[in-house]
Amino acid sequence: MLYRAIVYLVGMFINFFGVALLINATLGAGFWTSFFIGVSDHFGYTVGFWYGAFQLIIIFINAKLMNTLPESRAVVPVFLESLILDFWLEIVFAPVNLSTAPFALQVLTLLAGVGFIGLGVAIYILPQFPRAPVDQLFLAVSARFQLSLQTGQTLVAVVMTSLALAIGGPVGLGTLAPMLFLGPVIQYFYTRAYPIYYRLHPGGETAYQEAV
Repeated sequence: MLYRAIVYLVGMFINFFGVALLINATLGAGFWTSFFIGVSDHFGYTVGFWYGAFQLIIIFINAKLMNTLPESRAVVPVFLESLILDFWLEIVFAPVNLSTAPFALQVLTLLAGVGFIGLGVAIYILPQFPRAPVDQLFLAVSARFQLSLQTGQTLVAVVMTSLALAIGGPVGLGTLAPMLFLGPVIQYFYTRAYPIYYRLHPGGETAYQEAV
């Protein structure tokens, strides 16, 4: 359990380091983050606060879509992710300003952000702990309306991007890049992290053989 918890947290920290890079590239943020930034700009409080607040609401939306009870365990990743996101944005990257940096540097920062997000997600899903409600929403939408997973994710992305635009969130290349490249990046890192995760597991080679 300790090993799984450490991997889970490491994945979260890497993921939100990538999110912070994406935001600080100042070329737009991911469709969820762009919406939360827009809300933060209008109503105050941190991006992490609104990230957590809206995800608590999404827990009930997911339950309604799936005709199930709200997933109480989802509160744990919501709390952790809100704190980690604010750690990167409000502490580590607080003095960073790339708005006047050369465009090439901004693009490199954006691409690095997508890479780290993909790596972080690939790692944090390995222990199979509860995932954040935003990660479950497109699954719930797909199941409720009998859509493919890709169509469900695209629908959620389009709706959230539209809301982010309406509220004045930073929509741009940083919004488009994850939509196009994040899936393949996650798959690339996941297929490589999967055997490493199980071979480093306290059960060693036995745990890996059982997993495969």
